Amino acid sequence: MIELTDIKKVFNAGRPNEFTAVEEVSLSLDSGKVTVLKGPSGSGKTTLLGIIGCMARPTSGRIHLTGPLMQGMAFAPKGAPAEVTSLPERFLTEIRRRAFGFIFQQFNLIRGITVLENVMLPAYPMGDDFKSLRERATRILKDFNLSGKLSSRIEWLSGGEAQRVAISRALINDPAVIIADEPTAHLDTKLSAEFMDIVKRLKGEGKTVIIASHDPIVFDSPIIDRVVEMRDGRISGEHIRS
Repeated sequence: MIELTDIKKVFNAGRPNEFTAVEEVSLSLDSGKVTVLKGPSGSGKTTLLGIIGCMARPTSGRIHLTGPLMQGMAFAPKGAPAEVTSLPERFLTEIRRRAFGFIFQQFNLIRGITVLENVMLPAYPMGDDFKSLRERATRILKDFNLSGKLSSRIEWLSGGEAQRVAISRALINDPAVIIADEPTAHLDTKLSAEFMDIVKRLKGEGKTVIIASHDPIVFDSPIIDRVVEMRDGRISGEHIRS
C-alpha cells in the first residue's frame, strides 16, 4: 500500500520562475493493482510518479508505505506504515533499490555494454554474489525471450528488444512495485500491445504497477484497475474498474 497525503511539489521556490508541478494530491494505491496516471503533457503525472517512487521529495505532504514494500527494510517498523518523506537519503536509496523497479520513457539503457550487464547494474550495490546475480539476470532475460541477446550491445537492439531489456532491468531486484513513465511513447501499436501483455503478466505475479501515460492503448486496456486523471498538477477525476 502507498498512501499519499496532501502532496505538493514546487520547483525553483522563491524565484521568479517558481512553478508548482503537483498540488493537493491525496491518493491511496493498493498492492497488486495496475494504476494509470493519465493526463496531457505538463499535467504533473511524471513528477508525481517520481515522488511515489522516492526519486524526488515533495515540498510538503506525507507518503506512507506498508506491506510488501517494507519487507526487509531494517528501519521499517514491523507491520506498521513507514512515513518516508522525512527519511535520510540513504534510506530512500534502499527503498528505491529494494521496493521499486523503474521503466523510463527513454529506457536509459547504457550503450557500449551488453544486455546482460545492463540488467545486472541495479543489483550491484545490493552486495549479491556475482554468480547468483548473473544467473538471476540470465533467467529473467530468458523469460522475455532474450537468451540470444545476452552478449549484444544495447545499440544493436530493436525498439521492442530494448523495451524488454528495460523491463528485465526493472525486475532484477524483485521489486514489489513497477513504475513506468510513458513506456509506450516511442513504440508502435504492436509493441505497445506487447508491453501491455507484459503488464498483465506482472499483475498476475502480484506486482503493483503504476504507469504515467496518455496512450489509449495503455489506459483503455482491460487489465487496468484504476485510471487517475491529472490536470495542472491536481487530480481531476478517477475511474475504478471492477
